[in-house]
Amino acid sequence: MAYVIGPGCTDILDRSCIDVCPVDCIYVGDRKSYINGNECIDCGACEVECPVEAIVVDRVAKKKPELTPFLEDQVAFFADVLPGRDAPLGDPNGATPLGPVGVDTPLVAALPSNQ
Repeated sequence: MAYVIGPGCTDILDRSCIDVCPVDCIYVGDRKSYINGNECIDCGACEVECPVEAIVVDRVAKKKPELTPFLEDQVAFFADVLPGRDAPLGDPNGATPLGPVGVDTPLVAALPSNQ
């Protein structure tokens, strides 16, 4: 995994990061976006563009206790069966054809409102 989106994105979904991602690896849940670490090329364009500074490189997130749960959670978004879905998302090779997923991981769904 190269970058992770932390809790600052919850309920914001500005999508500036999506517009600059050259490989279309940022997927939209219901309340938050998620970066597919298997598809990310570690370019950093999303981190610079994020207006709420919610995107950080994984090695920084590993050092911040408030962000470490989001490292595992980001993997879970693609590897686990999300509520209301029949199978894990896996690596769809691009968020645009898939469209908004419309559901979040249990961790993000349980977060208090950020608005």
